[in-house]
Amino acid sequence: MSASPEAATTSLSPAAARRGSWQPVGLGQARISSGFWAPRQTRNGDQAIPFGQQQLESAGNLHNLRLAAGIGEGEAIGPVFADSDVYKWLEAVAWEYGRNPSEDLLKRQRELTAIVAAAQREDGYLDSVVQLRYGEEGRYQQLVWSHEHYCAGHLIQAAVAQVRCTGDRELLEVAIKLADHLAASFGEGDGKTVDVDGHPVIEMALVELYRETGTSAYLDLARWFVEARGHGIIANHGHEPTYFSDRVPVRAAATVEGHAVRAVYLAAGATDVALETGDAELLDALKRQFAHMWSTKTYVTGGLGARWEGEAFGDEHELPPDRAYAETCAAIGGIQWAWRMLLATGEAQYADAIERMLYNGFLAGVSLAGSEYFYVNPLQLRGSAHADNNRSPAHGRRGWFECACCPPNIMRTLASLDGYLASTSTDSVQLHQYAAGVVTAELPGRGSIGLTVETEYPWQGSVRVTVEQTVDGPWALELRIPQWAEGATVGGVPVAAGEYARIEREWPVGAVVELELPMKPRVVTAHPRVDAVRGCVALERGPLVYAVEQVDQQANVDDLHLLTDAEVAVSHDPSLLDGVTVLRTRGRTDTEVEVVAVPYYAWANREIGAMRVWLPRG
Repeated sequence: MSASPEAATTSLSPAAARRGSWQPVGLGQARISSGFWAPRQTRNGDQAIPFGQQQLESAGNLHNLRLAAGIGEGEAIGPVFADSDVYKWLEAVAWEYGRNPSEDLLKRQRELTAIVAAAQREDGYLDSVVQLRYGEEGRYQQLVWSHEHYCAGHLIQAAVAQVRCTGDRELLEVAIKLADHLAASFGEGDGKTVDVDGHPVIEMALVELYRETGTSAYLDLARWFVEARGHGIIANHGHEPTYFSDRVPVRAAATVEGHAVRAVYLAAGATDVALETGDAELLDALKRQFAHMWSTKTYVTGGLGARWEGEAFGDEHELPPDRAYAETCAAIGGIQWAWRMLLATGEAQYADAIERMLYNGFLAGVSLAGSEYFYVNPLQLRGSAHADNNRSPAHGRRGWFECACCPPNIMRTLASLDGYLASTSTDSVQLHQYAAGVVTAELPGRGSIGLTVETEYPWQGSVRVTVEQTVDGPWALELRIPQWAEGATVGGVPVAAGEYARIEREWPVGAVVELELPMKPRVVTAHPRVDAVRGCVALERGPLVYAVEQVDQQANVDDLHLLTDAEVAVSHDPSLLDGVTVLRTRGRTDTEVEVVAVPYYAWANREIGAMRVWLPRG
């Protein structure tokens, strides 16, 4: 049956003001089963994760941990933060096991966890490269650059994922011992060090460990690390503080600045602290910062970071497409921050931001095959581009990098993607991202609600939700209506874009809700202060941003203009780029030509050539 909004037992309205934060659904309670994301997750599990372990072996990351554990001989290899890539990989293995259990994954996890545990020192300290290169006296002596807390943060995140997904506690015990060591060593108080790591992530990790263990010292330390920034600690070490998000206190900052990944990781951790402590002032500051970032410092793809120098955010509206850094890790950090803001506020804008970053800024970072990566994600590549360093997209995607933060970060994100689909409150279930699959949600004290979602999103705008399990009495289903989806309907009734449509009723098993999102192509312009693309347009359809690649064109992309008022035709090609919806319109160089656009995430999967997201119009 179809849920009729006009029925006496049903109300259809924008979701009311939040009654507190939403809760993510439990582990395994949201599951992507088919459609757009399912094959990407399969390739991640079957190919990328095993290949990642081989790369960690050949790059020396595992060698370092073995040496620190007393296994073998030699010297530390690679960057000082090498351990962090192992921990992100272990987190990916944990989430993948939770999604698709296998003895092979469990064996890989346990073997590496045993090495990590053996490398830990008796007092809880653990950082293999520092231990090997600098010894005990070198601990925390160069914290601005040593990434010791950063590595600890990724270890803690992996440990929490591991115990939740597999039940194994060995890595959690390592994490607890390390966190206890940090709590005894840093902060205010006798014998403690007043210092912060140059690369945030420990803040998120400590809050998550607090949630897992209930140990308040971890939350207290996370709060201290957040509050300590912006008070001259890094400047006192002789470093310029902007790069490290240390120029202005977090609760006083009006925007994000400096190294993009550092900035959004810090903001995500601060949001966690605000959520757990009920700090409304801190949350309001983070709302302001996110709004300013999104309106003035974010690419149309959701990419973050305009400058290669310092991998940094630029000034307001400094968003050059050809020099965009837009690191894949920054998109992942942006998703993590937006997810926390969404749970804290219940505002659809954050789910919209996740969608834009996920389908564009993040997904462009991994090949269709699933095991080659972009570190940097520009919005333009000239036909004459020369690859002058190993991060340049002119090389094409690569299997690994000397600084390999992005590949295992992509792995853990794809393996845990199901968790971003839905959430619950006391009386409702929210669907944030649309993917074919199932959602099971617990309403406190009332029981389980089961939903099946059928959709071919993002190629089609129809989303069909069927109630498979219900509870007594009324409850609400809240469906996100993207900001771009003007003209959307639920059950044939128009609903407002940029909000959640709330349908509250008593739900029988078998009840169906049908959401229709309009998928007409959109021709968009940038803010007039973005000098680099003034007079240009980009093509979008649904959640996807499109790009024009040389391989599809009759004319040189570097010379191409889109004709004003040209119609944009839509067709789906199941044989192209894993199956994509293609946009066709008209353009010109010296003569009029057809212009073919494919989703931005799919560019550079056939050949490396000229590419543009923004094209001059006229």
